[in-house]
Amino acid sequence: MYAALRSIGAYVPKNVLTNADLEKMVDTSDEWITKRTGIKTRYIADEDESTSDLGVQAALKAIERADIDKNKIDMIICATISPDYFCMPSTACMIAKKLEIANVPAFDISAACSGFIYALASAKAFIEANMAKNVLVIGAEKLSSIVDFTDRTTCILFGDGAGAAIVSATNDKNEAIIDINIAADGKYYDYLITPGCGTNKPCSEEVLKERACFIKMKGNETFKVAVKTLTNDVVEILEKNSIESQDIDHFIPHQANYRILNAVANALKLTPEQVVMTVSKYGNTSSASIPMAMNEIYEEGKLGYGDLLLLDAFGGGFTWGSALVPFAGKPLDK
Repeated sequence: MYAALRSIGAYVPKNVLTNADLEKMVDTSDEWITKRTGIKTRYIADEDESTSDLGVQAALKAIERADIDKNKIDMIICATISPDYFCMPSTACMIAKKLEIANVPAFDISAACSGFIYALASAKAFIEANMAKNVLVIGAEKLSSIVDFTDRTTCILFGDGAGAAIVSATNDKNEAIIDINIAADGKYYDYLITPGCGTNKPCSEEVLKERACFIKMKGNETFKVAVKTLTNDVVEILEKNSIESQDIDHFIPHQANYRILNAVANALKLTPEQVVMTVSKYGNTSSASIPMAMNEIYEEGKLGYGDLLLLDAFGGGFTWGSALVPFAGKPLDK
């Protein structure tokens, strides 16, 4: 039994936050943001939209495109660092409720920007162990809720959105997810962190005054580790599976920063045609960025059955992961 990626879907909130908008909020400029990150716009959810609401909309597209009865879904995995609720219930449980899917396992994964690949690895393992047949995998984030819009080093980077996929059992090895690498190193934990409101630093007036409930990042340090780790991880998975970089149809890295993506692509000798970049449009949407980027090329008609995808992500923890995935879905009906 193998695991195949059957469909992709995404949802983006309607509110656009431009660099010009940010110029009115913090001491920054469109020129500086564009030069340092490549980001021009990001999308922000309404106040009454939760992370699970975003995830549901992406999931509905993925379910429809997989041409599957939602009642055939026997597991829901949601990757997020901006859950609906602090401890419980999980965002996956809320998505299951809103989709009216009951009596199946539903749980969250917290691996920051690598979350979708971690969730994909989990789905693959459950299917290959014959413990599930159709897994709904979601990366969903409402990062605007955990971003400090007085901190110009972080508020320019992040946006909201969701991506979802159906991963199903197959007997056809040609459709199978080839390989997934996931790893972590906690010694870099404080490079990218939400320091307050956990058990290490419980919610208090002091925590709120310090704005410690928001994302904090050591940008330069994170950049250096990210480029090296992302490149090494991709080299490892390609060599392990005897695949050359020219065999990749679409390289879909986590959309964090244009300079990081460029550095990794150049190190791997990938052509611009192979590299999928959506960071200028959506910013960094953490666990949602890879499925959102995949959905982008799918809706553009550039992603077809059998295309080989190379996914690559790096996030807080630090966590990282890469995956070699043939697309086993149907073309988009237009």
